[in-house]
Amino acid sequence: MSAAALPRTRPRRRLALGVALAALLAVAGCSTPEPSAVWEPAPSSAKGASGKPGPGGSPADEEKVISLSATGDIIMGNAPSRLPANGGKGFFDSVKGALKADVVMGNLEEPLTVDTGTGKCGPNSTRCFQFRAPPEYAAHLRDAGFDLLNQANNHGYDFGPKGYENTQQALEEHELAHTGAPDQITVVEAKGVKVAVAGFSSYAWSNSLVDIEAAAKVVKKAATMADLVVVQVHMGAEGAAMTRTRPGTEMFLGENRGDPIKFSRTMVEAGADLVVGHGPHVLRGMEFHQGRLIAYSLGNFAGGGNTLNNSGRLGWGGVLKVSLKPDGTWAGGKLTSTYMNGAGKPTMDPDDRGLGLVRELNRLDFPKTGARLDDEGRISAPDRG
Repeated sequence: MSAAALPRTRPRRRLALGVALAALLAVAGCSTPEPSAVWEPAPSSAKGASGKPGPGGSPADEEKVISLSATGDIIMGNAPSRLPANGGKGFFDSVKGALKADVVMGNLEEPLTVDTGTGKCGPNSTRCFQFRAPPEYAAHLRDAGFDLLNQANNHGYDFGPKGYENTQQALEEHELAHTGAPDQITVVEAKGVKVAVAGFSSYAWSNSLVDIEAAAKVVKKAATMADLVVVQVHMGAEGAAMTRTRPGTEMFLGENRGDPIKFSRTMVEAGADLVVGHGPHVLRGMEFHQGRLIAYSLGNFAGGGNTLNNSGRLGWGGVLKVSLKPDGTWAGGKLTSTYMNGAGKPTMDPDDRGLGLVRELNRLDFPKTGARLDDEGRISAPDRG
């Protein structure tokens, strides 16, 4: 399957989209696929050798600022029996205002598909979790304001290659971009600024989190294709106790979940302007590296049908919103605290529990480079970082 750049006009803003779709080999059951090469948009001729915009831009370009918002893990329900009431209508209503930005991104932690008959969990499986929501639930993501969903995570292939492709088709039918397949770089455009997004995880159906050298090549290529580069990455061990970010490789259930700090800093050095992490199911700290923000985990955003544990810190999440100039220069940001209510819907948190946790984690894990967050959640770089 392939796609070309598809310019379109949307009611909220003009957004041009270039999507690279993965052509993955069909496999049976839960076996590991061998991904094939995918189509990508041609590099922009406006880039210099470094991949970043060269000098000589107009004063208007220098003052232009793009806003980007992002969330952590999103599960809207689990078909056929654990779906939200009213067909999921209004699922994101509480948080729509917080999500608003020029480009809105989320980590889609489930396929949008019918039952393909190739679920990864067999009839006698224990401690195996597979999720799916009906394809029409893509409309709820569109109604919430999302523009792009990341599929690079441990549940993207829960229903095999057909479920993965069905998800892409459902998203595209609702004018939503997707990213995360091997070698896939997705380019969206807002306010005349191109934003390249690539998704990474430790699984064969995505760009590799573990092969840092290969990952850096993807980011360097992305930098030749757009003004801004965003990395979406599913990394780190899972669980309520996994809020800390420390140097070194993290393992979970025998899987290599990457070295979050080494990976993220290397991606910035390769050209990423923003790194958005998720995967541990809890919030983690944020730091600045070479003037670029790294959010190590945005926690659980939605777990419809009570698919995700919402007790304590597992129930806290947040909406990260950042503003960047076309050259990647920081122009401000904010973390808005959310939580999953009793039905697993994302809900604004008046107690700002997530904000309080991230501030504490920044102090503990990144005393010199940690992002500074004030009482309103506004983000600024440290004096030195």
